[in-house]
Amino acid sequence: MQPILTAAHMTEVDRLTTERFGISGLLLMENAAVGATIAIEQHFGPMAGRRVRIFCGKGNNGGDGAAVARQLWMRGARAEVLLFGKRETAKGDARINFDIVNSLAGQSDRLIFREILSEQEFAAIVAEPRPDLHVDALFGTGLMRGLEGIFVKVVEYLNATRWDDASPVPICALDLPSGLAADDGNFIGSHVAADLTVTFTAPKAANVVPPASDANGKLQVIHIGSPAALAASTGTHTAQLHLVETADVRGYLNRTKRPAGAHKGMVGHVLLVAGSRGKTGAAALASEAVLRAGAGLLTVATPVTSQRMLVSQAISEAMTIGVPETPNGGYAFDAVNGLLAAAQGRTVLAVGPGIGEEDTTRRVVRHLVEKTTVPLVLDADALNCLSPWKEIKGTAERPIILTPHPGEMARLLDVSTKVVTADRITAARRLATSFSLIVVLKGQRTVVAAPDGNVYINPTGNPGMATGGSGDVLTGILAGLLAQTPNNALKVTLAAVYLHGLAGDLAAADLGERAVIASDLTARLGAAFKSLQA
Repeated sequence: MQPILTAAHMTEVDRLTTERFGISGLLLMENAAVGATIAIEQHFGPMAGRRVRIFCGKGNNGGDGAAVARQLWMRGARAEVLLFGKRETAKGDARINFDIVNSLAGQSDRLIFREILSEQEFAAIVAEPRPDLHVDALFGTGLMRGLEGIFVKVVEYLNATRWDDASPVPICALDLPSGLAADDGNFIGSHVAADLTVTFTAPKAANVVPPASDANGKLQVIHIGSPAALAASTGTHTAQLHLVETADVRGYLNRTKRPAGAHKGMVGHVLLVAGSRGKTGAAALASEAVLRAGAGLLTVATPVTSQRMLVSQAISEAMTIGVPETPNGGYAFDAVNGLLAAAQGRTVLAVGPGIGEEDTTRRVVRHLVEKTTVPLVLDADALNCLSPWKEIKGTAERPIILTPHPGEMARLLDVSTKVVTADRITAARRLATSFSLIVVLKGQRTVVAAPDGNVYINPTGNPGMATGGSGDVLTGILAGLLAQTPNNALKVTLAAVYLHGLAGDLAAADLGERAVIASDLTARLGAAFKSLQA
C-alpha cells in the first residue's frame, strides 16, 4: 500500500530524513527536480529545443521549480523561470536554487530568470509568445486557503492556455496543482488543472481523493530519498490513509493460488440471498460474478416465483433454493428458518441484490444478520433494510462487509447524503470503527474503511460503471473471493474492489464508457485476473 500523507506528516518526513540520515534538504530538492524532469520527458517527450515556462512561488515548491528549470536547461530546453516575488525575500533551499538560476541565466540565452512583482508585469508576460509547456511550481503542500490577487489571474491564464483550441499549452504541476489544499479532497477555490502532476515521496489527499484529484491529470509519485518507513510512520504521524496499488492485489492473488489438488469443496460455498419479483436480474448478475471470481459452489436463495425465472436467467452452475414469498413476490417471514438452515455450513453469506424492502423482508434480513455466524457481505436492499445501522458488530472470525453507495451510506449513518459526499473518508471511517465493520463506500475512487480506522482509496474504475447492476457484480466478486480466503477479509475486499474497477476499465477500453453495462464487467473479470498474474 502507498501511504497518503498529510502536509504535517510530509514536513516531518523531510525533517527526519535530514536529521536522522544526513540527506540535506537541498539534495532532496535536487532529487525531486531530476525525477520530475524525467517524468516530464516521459509524458511530454524530449525537451531539447522546446520552450518551457516555470511559474514559481517563493517557497520550497518554487525552489523545486527553479531546480527543474535548470535540469531542463541542461537537457537542451529553453527554460524561463518566473518568480512571483523578490529573490532576496526567499529563504533556505529555495533561495539557493533561485540564486543558482539567476547566476546561470547571465551565462546562457536558454535560461531566463524574471521577477514578477505586479499584475502589470504579469500582463506583459501574457502578451508574449506562448511556450511549449507550463510548469506550475507556485504553491505546494502548505496552502490552506483559497488563492487571492495575482495568483487567481495566473491560474486563470494557465487553465485558459491549456484549453485553447488554437495553441494549447499543457501543464505539469509539481507536488500539487496550485490552489489545492494537500489534506482536502474538495476544491477550496481557483486551482490549476494539470495534465501531469509529479508529487514527491508519497501522494497527498488532494492528489488521489476526488474531486480534487481530477485536477491532477496523470499522477506520478517520485521517490526522492526519504526512507519508506518514515512515510508509514514518523512516530508523531502515522499514515491512516492509503492508496491501493497493483502490486498489492497481484501479491494477494499470487499468495492465494489454488493448489494442484484443489476441488470445489476447497474453494468455498456462497449462499446468495438475492432477487424478488421484478428484480431477478440483480440476482443473476451477482450469481455469475460469484463463480467468475472463483468460488467453488454457489446456492442462490430467492422467493419461489423468482426461482423459476432465475433458473432461466442465471448461469447453469448455480444451485437455487425457493423460499416462501409474500403476495408481492418478496420474502415472507416464514423464509427465515430455511435461510438460517441453508447458511449453516456455507463459507459466506451474501445478502441484498434485488431483495426489495418490504416489512417482512426487513425482518428476515435482520434475523439473518443477527443469527448467522458466517462471514457476511451486505449490499443494496439489505443495507436499506438495516438502516440506520445499530448494535450489530463484526468480528475477526465473522467479518461483516457493507458495500453502500452514498445514499445508502447516508441512511446507515442517519445523516444527509450531502454530509456523506462532503467527506466520504470520514463517513466510511465512522461507520467502520463504530461497529468493527469493513465499509466499501462506492463511487469515484471507491473508499474502503477498516475497523482499525485505516482507509484505502481504490484507483481503478471509470464513469462507464455508472450503470444499473454494477454494484451487484461487485457483491458477487467480493463474496466469491471471500469464500476462498474467509480469514483475510480486508485484503479480499481491497482486491475485489480493485478487480471490479479494472474489469470496468477493460470494458470501457473495448466498448467506450457510454456503452458499458454491468454484464460487461463480469465478462472481463477473467481478463482482469490474467492481467495481474505474475
